[in-house]
Amino acid sequence: MANTDPVPFPGPSSPERLNISPTTSHTIERRRRRSSSLISKVEPETFETKQDQDIEDNMNANWVHFKGAWIIHVVIIMLLKVFYDLVPIFSKEMSWTLTNVSYSICSYIMFHQIKGTPFDYNNGAFDNLNMWEQIDNGDQFTPVKKFLLGVPIALFLISTHYSNYDLTLFVINLVACLFVVIPKLPYSHRVRINIPYLTDQQIIS
Repeated sequence: MANTDPVPFPGPSSPERLNISPTTSHTIERRRRRSSSLISKVEPETFETKQDQDIEDNMNANWVHFKGAWIIHVVIIMLLKVFYDLVPIFSKEMSWTLTNVSYSICSYIMFHQIKGTPFDYNNGAFDNLNMWEQIDNGDQFTPVKKFLLGVPIALFLISTHYSNYDLTLFVINLVACLFVVIPKLPYSHRVRINIPYLTDQQIIS
């Protein structure tokens, strides 16, 4: 007669039972998945992430409100212009165009490409956001954001004027301006463009 003894169920002190660890809701909320689509959008933060963001002031983004933070953009543009003027092979028209392109590239990298903060006081609560999205807690068209939006537009107009409205230089200046202005617009907020092998896949909620 076949043995019909039931399979013993592990008791409270069984190693099999001790190795089982329930998944808490906090762990589920902390999980992230990577977006494989070309265009993705970062979802709003959870309540726990919001609490982490409010632990201390975000100095990575709040420095734009300090005295002298606005004038530094004008100083950088002037230094770039002087540098390109000192290169003999560049004409006045070309130096203005290169100044515009250089400022646009540096501004894009600083405000839109680099994500997170260099400080480790908020448990990585800003790791998914670039600096532009961190400024003023993501609010749109605040005074500082209006200024940062106006600088590349003003530089584009100046560069176009001093390049004598040359068609080729106009196109280059326009592309450089749009390159840094479009990511600052409201419909680009939290939007990510994932280019295979060129950009990291965006981690979204």
